Parts: sequence; structure tokens; C-alpha cells
Amino acid sequence: MARFLTLYNRDVAAIATLDSKRSGLVVLNERIIACERCARLREHCTTVARVKRRAFRDWEYWGRPVPSFGDPQARVLFVGLAPGAHGSNRTGRPFTGDGSGDFLYPLLHRAGFASQATATHRDDGMELHDARITSVVRCAPPGNKPLPEEMANCAPFLDEEIDGMPELRVIVCLGKIGFDGVVAHLMRTGQIARRGELVFGHGVEYRVPGERWLLGSYHPSLQNTNTGKLTEAMMLRVFMRARKLAGLG
Repeated sequence: MARFLTLYNRDVAAIATLDSKRSGLVVLNERIIACERCARLREHCTTVARVKRRAFRDWEYWGRPVPSFGDPQARVLFVGLAPGAHGSNRTGRPFTGDGSGDFLYPLLHRAGFASQATATHRDDGMELHDARITSVVRCAPPGNKPLPEEMANCAPFLDEEIDGMPELRVIVCLGKIGFDGVVAHLMRTGQIARRGELVFGHGVEYRVPGERWLLGSYHPSLQNTNTGKLTEAMMLRVFMRARKLAGLG
């Protein structure tokens, strides 16, 4: 009986911790949405949402910082740069509503991470399985180029997100800025002393503290996909490798 109670109490404690992490990510997303730290970014996002693009003039733009999306128990985290002005800033969900998302989500679906291939808006039924998507900057920046101080303002959100994912095993960085943001997180939180050999490239993989893996992929921007710098096969190989390293088969 004593052994049973010990095991029972341990399992209850583990479940309570996991529930706390889940609720923590919900609260984190609420704080992200309400963030006003970067005046330049907030002005840009609200202006874009007010003026709109002609093709989306009937849309009610999101126009706020974009929260993360996906499974709170995910073993794989995908990290991008920032929301697109007429993509995520319009729809309110990462990589949704623009060319990058049109390339990304079908591959996530083929790799078994997404419930469907098409991502158009927050209520389109999309679900992620063992995957979560976030970015190093949560507001759409002018020219898609955030300033260093804006990236620094957003950095604590990434720290909290990664800390709030107890099952995380693989971080897939979509582009160099996403990669650099995760490396900065590792240094900022004392997990590594210096950058060392952690150099971005498509298909690179590194073992990092916490029994985790860091993978790199070119960003699925139209500039990369339209020129052939990034192909579907190239990105799918990275995603399937992430599944294997995460123990997902």
C-alpha cells in the first residue's frame, strides 16, 4: 500500500505540473496579445490593419501581437521570424494567410504534424499534433525587419514558451533569425556559455542541453520558395528528421 501511495502521489504531482505548464502557455499568449512594448511595431500593425490590402478589404484584421499556436504538450517547436503584415497580422495565427503559410502547412500535414493542408484563418479547423509554432518577434515589422531592441523586448516571451513545454525535444528554426533567436535564448538562460559551433544552415542539426535537438531550415518565404532555394522536398526532409529525433517515428 505504501508503494502504491508513493507512485500515486508522484503521478498526481506530475499531472499537476503538466496542467500548470498548459495554463501557463495560455496566460503567456494572453500577455503576448496585450503587449505594447514596441511603439513602432504597434503603430505599424494597427496602420496596416486599418488601411488593409485591397484584396482583403472585407477582412477585419487581427492587428495585434500574434500568439503561438499548437499543442501545449508538443515535442517539436517551430520558430519563425515574425508575423507577415497581411498574413498573420491579418488572421491572428502564425504562418496563416500568406505565401509562406501556403508552402509550410501542406508540408506539416504531410509530415503528420498538421490535421489539414490548408490554413486560411483562425477558425478553419486546423490542429497541430505534437507541434507548436511561434516566432522570435510577435508583431509584424516594417519591411519584415525588426530592430534589435524590438527583438530584445520579445525575447522573454520565447524564454517562457520554451520553459513551459516540458515535453519539448526538437526545435526547428525556420530561417536564420529564428535560429539566432533560439541560440540567444540558450545563452540568455545559461544553457550554453557561447555560440560555438551553432551555425545556421539548411538541414543542420545540433544536440543542445536538456536532451534536445536544434534543427535549421531555410525560411518558407516566397523569395526562397519561388527561386528554388527552398523546395518542398528539402523542407519535408527536415520535418521528417524532426519527427525521428523527437521519437515520433
